Order: sequence, then C-alpha cells, then structure tokens
Amino acid sequence: MKTTRLVQRLFLALLIGVPSAWAAEPQPQPQPQPTPAPARAAEPQAIPAPPQLASTAYLLMDAASGQVLIESNGEQRLPPASLTKLMTAYIATLEIKRGQIKESDLVTVSERAWRTGGSRMFIQVGTQVSVSDLLHGIIIQSGNDSSVALAEHIAGSEDAFADMMNATAQRLGLSNTHFMNATGLPHAEHYSSAHDMARLARAIIYDDPAHYAIYAQKEFFWNNIKQPNRNLLLWRDKTVDGLKTGHTEEAGYCLVASAVRDGQRLIAVVFGTKSEQARAAETQKLLTYGFRFFETQTFFQKNVELARSPVWKGASNEVRIGLAEDLTLTMPRGQLKQLTTTSAFEPQLIAPIQQGAVVGKVEVRLGEQVLRSADLVALDAVEEGGLFRRLWDSIRLFFYSLFN
Repeated sequence: MKTTRLVQRLFLALLIGVPSAWAAEPQPQPQPQPTPAPARAAEPQAIPAPPQLASTAYLLMDAASGQVLIESNGEQRLPPASLTKLMTAYIATLEIKRGQIKESDLVTVSERAWRTGGSRMFIQVGTQVSVSDLLHGIIIQSGNDSSVALAEHIAGSEDAFADMMNATAQRLGLSNTHFMNATGLPHAEHYSSAHDMARLARAIIYDDPAHYAIYAQKEFFWNNIKQPNRNLLLWRDKTVDGLKTGHTEEAGYCLVASAVRDGQRLIAVVFGTKSEQARAAETQKLLTYGFRFFETQTFFQKNVELARSPVWKGASNEVRIGLAEDLTLTMPRGQLKQLTTTSAFEPQLIAPIQQGAVVGKVEVRLGEQVLRSADLVALDAVEEGGLFRRLWDSIRLFFYSLFN
C-alpha cells in the first residue's frame, strides 16, 4: 500500500511539475495573510458626544471613504433652496467634459431666464454670455437667471433640464432627491436631503477637480457688479474650499461646505438654520469636531496590482489582481493602528477571465469584527490558451483534484 501511494505521488509530481514549453507552471494559491498588528497599539482617543446643531438637519461625511460620521435627520426630505445649483453646475461641468458644450460657447439670454426672480447674476435679455461666465455666476453669485440660461442652453428648456437632473440624481443614488427646476425656487415636489447633498458634493469634488476650484473663489465681477460668495467660511477658515449656500423662507439658511486638513477632506451639510451667520457657525462646529476626532486611511488603491494568481487553460499563466475602487476607512483617532487586513483568492482560476471579474475578497478587521470588505478583481482579461494548453491543463487538473 505504501509503495502504491509513493508511486501515485511521484506520478502526480511528474505530471504537475513537467515544464511547459508554452507557459510556466502555476504556483499554489496564496493563503490569506493578515497584516501584523503593532505589538503595543496606542489606546484609542476618547471621543465626546458630537455637537447638537441648531438646524433642521445636518450631516458630516468623510469625502474619501464616503462614511457618515455625524447626522441628524440626514435622510429627511427638505427644500434645498439654492443648494439645487450644485446639481445644475455639476451637469454643466459633465457636459463640458463630454464635449457636448464648450466653456467658450455663447449663450443667448432668454426673456424667461432674465425674468427669473431671486438672487441674480444680472444678465440682460438678448445678450450673449459665455458658458464659463454663467457657470461662475451660478456657483459664486448663486444666480437664478444664469441657472435658467445655462439649463436652456444644455437641454433646450428648464423642464427638460430638470429631467436630466433627476436622471443624474438616480445615477448617483440620491434616493431622497427630486428636482423641478434648475434654481431651487420653491416647489412642492422639489426636495433633497442632507445625505444626498453630501453625496452630490462628493461627486463634484472627485469627478471634475478642475472646475471644483471655482467653488473656492470669493467673488465674481459681472455687468459692473461685484458680488461676494455667500459662503462665509471661505473667509473664516482657510481650509474650506467650497461648496454652496442656499436660502428661501421655506428652507431657511442652508450650506454645503468642504475642507481639507492634513490630507483629510470632510463634507458638512446643514439645512434650516436661522441666519447667514448661524449656518456658517453651525457648519464650522461639524468640521472642527470631525477633524479633531476622526482620521482616514486608504488601505489599497484601485487598479493597483496587489498580487498575481495562477490561471489554468489560459493564454497567460497568471493574472494581476487588485481592487476596482479604493478601500478607505474613517475611524476614531487611534483605532486605525489596531486594524488588520486579510485576503483570499479563488482556489482555481480557469480561463477565459474577463477584466473586472471577481476572483477573491479582502477584509479589514478590528479584532474579529469585519469593518469593511471588498472584492478582489482581475485587472486584466485572460483569453483561453491554445488547444494543447487547454488539454494539458485539463489532464493536470484532473490528477490534481484526484490526489488532493
């Protein structure tokens, strides 16, 4: 019996280990490897209760991870006032990136745009204004007239543009948002939430960094009128670089703000404060608390090779493995040092393999608790190998599974 087993093992070793003229032999699958924890991890910092704000709803989000750190009524549907213009500007910048419109395009101001009430850029009916100037008028001066003019230029009418706004909201997962106009003027079916506005701000920041710089500008001069940005935090806090204010009688004073300190970016949203000064002060409380007591770390970046895994029956004998999205966590200060990561791959990868196919999983743990998991994916496609390669690997796989 011992002799028979020895012969079997020798035969398997010869069969599996025979060098291939077409590809190198795949190696055994890597086993999950936890990252070593520090020998003496620092005690996590004690975190006080978050501030209670004098507003209808509020939320604080880490921009990189998308994690919500503080919220009160974050999903409540509320009138967003001129925060609506975040979506108006976002769509305009996407259309510029896609080549559908140009910043140098001249827009003829319609009478409807000119007559739109509320905050204004003071464009004149029948005149031509560039897309770039209208975009600045929307973001910095919160112009209702410029919002309608740009909406009509992009979609033909404000109603059609509202359809684009709602389609974009759906794509971004803004489940508590519905738009009826490009300005934020009151309408019973026009609403959003603090959480949705934070998601929208995150998309604006990361999808088009070049145009995001407009949100940090403190003033804009047009038609011999210089108007200041209504975001008071741009003057009070040098780390704040956006985004947008809003106000109607129905909505109260609202603000979406973002700031960066030591490489960490936070997004704060407040709805329904009592005054311009109050919305700035309440938003500052959120930012101060978040930066003081939370920190963020990117464990793995998207599309970066983390490992290589063997492939059977393929034109290539291995495939690069990584993540489709960054794996980033925000934690109370001191806890990041206690986290470990583990990864595991599929035991047998057989071609063809599509780019982006899920081939494993990586987890971030705090002790035994899994805080975040993400799919490991193939960074490249692997086509089927030739007939001999497929036949030879089929034989090897048969004996491999037979004896293992």
